[in-house]
Amino acid sequence: MTTTARPRPVRRLRWILPALLVIVWLAVGGFGGPFAGKLSSVQQNDSTSFLPASAEATEVSALQKGFTDTQFVPAIVVAERTSGITASDTEFLARTANSFAGSEGFGDEVSPPIPSADGRALQMFVPVDSAGEVGDSVTELRDALGAAPDGLTVLVTGPAGQVADLSAAFAGIDGLLLLVAGVVVILILIVVYRSPILPFAVITSAVFALGLSSLLVYLLADAGVIALNGQSQGILFILVFGAATDYALLLVSRYREEMRIEQDKYRAMRTAWRATLEPVAASAGTVIAGVLCLLLSDLNSNRGLGPVAAIGIAASFVASMTYLPAVLVLLGRTAYWPSRPAFDARHAEKDEAADHKFWAALAARIGAHPRRFWVASSLVLVLFALLMPQFEASGVAESETFLLEVDSVAGQQILGDHFDAGSGSPAVIIANEGSREVVADAARVDGVGDITVLPAPGTQDPLVVDGRVAIEATLTDPADSLAAEDTIVRLRDAVHPIDGADALVGGTTATDLDTKTTSTRDRTLIIPVVILVVFAILCLLLRSLLAPLLLMGTVVLSFAATLGISSLVFEHIFGFPGADPVVPLFAFVFLVALGIDYNIFLMTRVREEARRIGTRRGALRGLTVTGGVITSAGVVLAATFSALAVIPLIFLAQIAFIVAFGVLLDALLVRSLLVPALTVDIGQKIWWPSKLASAPEPDENVSAEPELDSSRT
Repeated sequence: MTTTARPRPVRRLRWILPALLVIVWLAVGGFGGPFAGKLSSVQQNDSTSFLPASAEATEVSALQKGFTDTQFVPAIVVAERTSGITASDTEFLARTANSFAGSEGFGDEVSPPIPSADGRALQMFVPVDSAGEVGDSVTELRDALGAAPDGLTVLVTGPAGQVADLSAAFAGIDGLLLLVAGVVVILILIVVYRSPILPFAVITSAVFALGLSSLLVYLLADAGVIALNGQSQGILFILVFGAATDYALLLVSRYREEMRIEQDKYRAMRTAWRATLEPVAASAGTVIAGVLCLLLSDLNSNRGLGPVAAIGIAASFVASMTYLPAVLVLLGRTAYWPSRPAFDARHAEKDEAADHKFWAALAARIGAHPRRFWVASSLVLVLFALLMPQFEASGVAESETFLLEVDSVAGQQILGDHFDAGSGSPAVIIANEGSREVVADAARVDGVGDITVLPAPGTQDPLVVDGRVAIEATLTDPADSLAAEDTIVRLRDAVHPIDGADALVGGTTATDLDTKTTSTRDRTLIIPVVILVVFAILCLLLRSLLAPLLLMGTVVLSFAATLGISSLVFEHIFGFPGADPVVPLFAFVFLVALGIDYNIFLMTRVREEARRIGTRRGALRGLTVTGGVITSAGVVLAATFSALAVIPLIFLAQIAFIVAFGVLLDALLVRSLLVPALTVDIGQKIWWPSKLASAPEPDENVSAEPELDSSRT
């Protein structure tokens, strides 16, 4: 007697786990999503967020708390009338500014209007509470000053004005940046997959990853564990969108291929998920390890970006490997509508070259002339790299960091036309009281105007705190200018050698100078560490020394070529005045960590194929079946990083261009031509010293038509 086997109940209930995962992520997105808009409330965009931990300016900042109330930062109100200031102008300025004295967000004392020598300008100093919302306070002040008499130009500049303008520039991160990045990703995915459903499944994965990462970053920043500024937040948003989409593309592509040879969508997803997990995990791990190298930085802003970026990548990985598979398996073939992947039992026996015509043709040409391809592509990169020394990264004035005209920059220009440009942001010298006069005399270097010893309250005597005095040196150049930084160098050279003075020079300009100096030091330290860390990960992943060495060489060469091209574009097309020293560091970390992703995706597949059919055939097969998806991933990542350019700051615009161009160069030239050609030319020895290197190549004569097996794709 025979019985008909009934389907096991567990098979009928396979949809439960995917459904639960979707529900969990909906909850995570609903709870964590709003925190993306709250990150601005825990940002630190003033100079203190960039203070180098061990720099001289940092030590002065700590000592300065004993002499002045450092809770307040000065807003400089500057007014100009080209025909000459009138009595009504002075009265309006004094009345308006004094109305804020003692109110919420402002200090108790406002300076009287100070006329310029030419009688055409006035300036006032209004203390703004740094513990509150500086941007909001400055906005209130600007609104009130907007009712100035006709013909009188009134602007708010100084440290508080600059902080307000930075906050306004970063205000677009929560809305405009996300909107641009999301629209770009959706449009590219629609073009790639020709499906209106699939892009939204992918984009929701990125949105949920952003919600999770925003929640974690908010909690850490609010607790003071990490430092968050607008730059880090913008990079976080872009990294999450780019990485989540890249990982999704690999899974989506593999799942589609598996459904063509497997009728059951659950089995197809199981196979696709297992095949995608290792390269995606290796990729995410490499990026996380790379960005965490920023913890070695001496700058709070750099150290903060490391864990912020790592959290974003980790969230992208988790969402892409849990939520997205769940959604795809529930949708099944409908996800790819209208071009649904049809099941064909004979598909595994077909030659898949027809589905990858361009990449099959390219692989055939590389297989026929590998040396020609890698030599030519290397020469192109070397020629670009020769331009790298022209990349100017010695720093830019803070007023030049804005790509749009802002009040703080225009006000600084007026201030420089009529007053000592460094008014309101003097250099601060802390010295032993017994050396006060000697230090004050030595401080009269080129670029310094007035010298003032801070008096004790209510007296003309110097204020002495723990045997030390504070001396303010007003700079003749704008406090945020490179010329003012040169003056700080002269000041330090003048006062440091004085015996018994123990003199230290700090202040706003000194902080900028020490920040740039520390950035240069960080670049020298961190770049080699990133190379070693990524190299070690590649060695473990590929079980080889030679292959990782070649891959790292190609990525570093690609980075050098990118900087070379960027130097030309920045100077001759965009007209940028230069770049901050941290730009090459960030660009290197992101380009190496992200650029190596595509080599990981390619070479893990090549190694898998090399075990069966040899390295030469495996390299061509790997290029053919991964070329389209990896190139699409590169285009998506480049497009998402380009969205950073909507924030009108030179730093983010430069990072956007360098990373976008570098990713495209890596995806289209390095990974598509250079690495496959090198692998084919070297053959099995590329896996040295693993056992695979000594295995005989099955066929030394590489076919012009690489044999493909869709069951391996």
